[in-house]
Amino acid sequence: MSDVEQLRAAIEAHQPGDRREAASRSTFLAELDRLERPFDENADLTHVTGSGIVVGIRGVILHMHRRLKMWMQPGGHIESGETPAQAALRECEEETGLALSYPPGGPVIVHVDVHPAANGHIHLDVRYLMFAPDDDPAPPPDESQEVAWFSWHQAVEMADDSLLGALRAAHRVVDTSVPIPGTSETSERTRDG
Repeated sequence: MSDVEQLRAAIEAHQPGDRREAASRSTFLAELDRLERPFDENADLTHVTGSGIVVGIRGVILHMHRRLKMWMQPGGHIESGETPAQAALRECEEETGLALSYPPGGPVIVHVDVHPAANGHIHLDVRYLMFAPDDDPAPPPDESQEVAWFSWHQAVEMADDSLLGALRAAHRVVDTSVPIPGTSETSERTRDG
């Protein structure tokens, strides 16, 4: 099965958490049918991107997007030969300066969103759950330096509609089934502070 077919199967299996995500999922699947090279940002203005909802015992990490001037999850474009999950992990590590990991069973899609981006692009964004160590972010000089831990409550207060759905979905997953590394419980210590 090709990487695109694997992504399609994962998106088809993913259950949307709200109306916005349900509409994004439908658009995402339709675009996967239309696009000849959906992972290539240069092939079409519409393309797949990968990002991470990065969590840990301190809450969730967000960064200030330099062009959009808003707090959001780290992530970005897929490089040649990468899957969306590989790109998401690479981009999130680059933007946070931290060694991140997926849950023990492998990448978990927590949210999908279709949204306009810079330069007329439309991003078909796959958001994965990732874990960070209990360290302060330390991005390299060429990345946004505004990267920080936020409590779940703070992150929700700052989020736009797109990020809000992803935060809620990730928090549900962490609260119910995925223990955060470094804790003996799920996410009791990340709630509200």
